[in-house]
Amino acid sequence: MNGAACGCIPGAGAAASQTRDGVGPGAHAVGVDAAIKAANLKHLRRIEGQVRGIAQMIEEDRYCADIIQQAAAVQESLRSVAKNLLRNHLSHCAVAAMSKDGAKRDDMIEELLELVGKVAR
Repeated sequence: MNGAACGCIPGAGAAASQTRDGVGPGAHAVGVDAAIKAANLKHLRRIEGQVRGIAQMIEEDRYCADIIQQAAAVQESLRSVAKNLLRNHLSHCAVAAMSKDGAKRDDMIEELLELVGKVAR
């Protein structure tokens, strides 16, 4: 997949969330690639359906092992989305930040270490 899916472009969307340093989107690099965004949203909608299916299984008192298997599948699907987002963040936002001065580079390294730790769990 090519293109950034993280939306870290100056002024990217009026309702865009703030980064932890309060700068908001645009602390580094490029905009959202429409194809990547669409693919991630499609994947997340599929996950939404899986979660609704799990809720229905619980309501119907289905066999616990079957419910657990479905929950594990949802977790793996979410992990896949997170990996795709991280891959794009590394390819674009991180690359741009790494070409900046030492402070921005150091901030990006810390951010990446934190993100990799979260995705690797």
